[in-house]
Amino acid sequence: MRIEFTRFSAADDVEALVGFLTGEEWPFHAGRQEPDTVRRRAAEGVYDDEESRTFWIVVEGERAGLVRLQDLADDTPMFDLRIGRAWRGRGVGAQALSWLTGYLFTELPGVLRIEATTRQDNHAMRAVFRKGGYAKEAHYRQAWPDLDGVRHDSVGYAVLRDDWRSGTVTPPDWDDEP
Repeated sequence: MRIEFTRFSAADDVEALVGFLTGEEWPFHAGRQEPDTVRRRAAEGVYDDEESRTFWIVVEGERAGLVRLQDLADDTPMFDLRIGRAWRGRGVGAQALSWLTGYLFTELPGVLRIEATTRQDNHAMRAVFRKGGYAKEAHYRQAWPDLDGVRHDSVGYAVLRDDWRSGTVTPPDWDDEP
């Protein structure tokens, strides 16, 4: 499967972005996307400015997903990764995570680590993190409300530049309490 990553264009891609974000259910993302909110945020530069870059994940000529890189002026950026329903479970997420990790460490030499958070019950994304060399670093109890107000635990993962270079995973010291 050939995957490409094309940069979002605020001049050309806003309506496609609106359709993508509002046209599907995103069960592991907080809140609902409203078309006017997406348009306003695009006009404000939220999807592409000095602090963030957004890329389409294009599989076989179809926009299959979206990667939004955030906090790019920081040494610890984060990201939002969304894979369209039709493409889930086909390895697109793992390839996108590998690409975005390499992109951030290659394009931004000041990046020391990359962080991400997901809901505890998002088993597919958690498997992608582990496969991609990310280590679990945090567990936040009842921290992520869903659309019905039910609060779920969330978990934080990160990859260090040194681990990425060496192909290793350095786990946190979970037994550091006196």
